[in-house]
Amino acid sequence: MNNPKIIRKHLQFFGRVQEVGFRYSSFSIASELGLTGWVRNEWDGSVEMEVQGTEEKIQKLIAMLDKRPFISIQQIEEEQLPIIDNEKKFKMLN
Repeated sequence: MNNPKIIRKHLQFFGRVQEVGFRYSSFSIASELGLTGWVRNEWDGSVEMEVQGTEEKIQKLIAMLDKRPFISIQQIEEEQLPIIDNEKKFKMLN
């Protein structure tokens, strides 16, 4: 059986991503997909996220967020991070 590789990414979302339900949608979709990590609003109007899971599920999260009404992702800055062992859930911060 092929065990999918777990990765962790730091993502910074730019566009119409604050005050449109982005953090709640992220929390809801990530939890549904079994992803872990966190999401928070930044002072510059962007949204920052660390998310851990398979590449396929992380890409599905981004695609589902981009289809939500009112959310308009213009740009994503992405960086791979070391995974965090024993992280259990996805959280909304601030």
